[in-house]
Amino acid sequence: MLNIADTLRQWCREARPFALATVVQVSGSAPLPVGTALAVDTDGTAVGSISGGCVEAAVYELCQDVLAHGGPPARAGFGYSDDDAFAVGLTCGGEIEVLVQRVDPTAEPHLVAALEAVVAGRSCAVAHVIDGPGELLGRTLHVPDGGPHDGTLGGENEDQVVVAHARALLRAGRTARIEVGGDTDACPQKLTVIVHTHADRPRMLIFGAVDFAAALSQAGRFLGYHVTVCDARPIFATQARFPYADEIVTDWPHRYLAATETDARTAVCVLTHDAKFDVPLLRLALALPVGYVGAMGSRRTHGHRSDLLLEAGVPEEQLARLHSPIGLDLGARTPEETAISITAEIIAHAHRGTGLPLSHGTGRIHHPAPSLPRLATAP
Repeated sequence: MLNIADTLRQWCREARPFALATVVQVSGSAPLPVGTALAVDTDGTAVGSISGGCVEAAVYELCQDVLAHGGPPARAGFGYSDDDAFAVGLTCGGEIEVLVQRVDPTAEPHLVAALEAVVAGRSCAVAHVIDGPGELLGRTLHVPDGGPHDGTLGGENEDQVVVAHARALLRAGRTARIEVGGDTDACPQKLTVIVHTHADRPRMLIFGAVDFAAALSQAGRFLGYHVTVCDARPIFATQARFPYADEIVTDWPHRYLAATETDARTAVCVLTHDAKFDVPLLRLALALPVGYVGAMGSRRTHGHRSDLLLEAGVPEEQLARLHSPIGLDLGARTPEETAISITAEIIAHAHRGTGLPLSHGTGRIHHPAPSLPRLATAP
């Protein structure tokens, strides 16, 4: 639902009821992921999308029916129609399940607070019950990035368990479907919950103020990264040379990395291919729990650099995390092509893709999201 936070926040401010249709399950090749939403207000205005267009009309009618007649949240499934490709269905061949519910903003102050936080750019999560006891279906819980949660999903124990999962997903910057409860006395009610997250932009740290870095900073910005370019040479590390970077830093790379904030979504791209910068920088980067570490250079450079890193005490299991030579084999020549090669590898690594042409494979196109460690239930 956070994909349409701007409009929902405005409707909430006007105390305008609306119907919310949320994708709660996806199988096969569906166009949009779990958590994507479409909403319809009492004037018939629609915002958002749940299928890229192919089942919007049917979902719109469901939303209008819920608004007109009230009642509990309703679920509906949509899939490909073999008999008539123009019938209501997903022509891409996948299946989706949608939960449609009426939302009264005056009765959901915690949801209003969450939408306000998203529009203001603050990190937060919204836990949304999509399966469970009828009286809990459709309930939401606001989990800010710091501070107590707001709202309830039925009981203190259930809330504590869901909040713990929500904070883990928020740290990872992921929206995901989770199942909690049903197996302990502490959380007896079994609930299926979508945790919608709005997190700060992930970071791309580019080391080396070279032409390849200029192209990579533009590609990273396009993908939604907060891009930092760092180089120890002030004559090269300038805003004029890197207009798409959010931040230009003049410092020794390893010193800057040691002092800056990183997380599991951070991509570290080392483009200096100079041992005096690379070795101390990569020694530190490979020991950090960042999402991706890549380094530019030929295979000969990579071999020599790997030997130096081993001599510097980097364990082999950490060295195995290094993507070097950086990027996928696209035959890239120019800085712009190389930037696409690098970002393609970052995307493939984040989503466990193979990097192979889709036409050469079989089975599903969209890979499941990496699983998070299982969290213990609340005591």
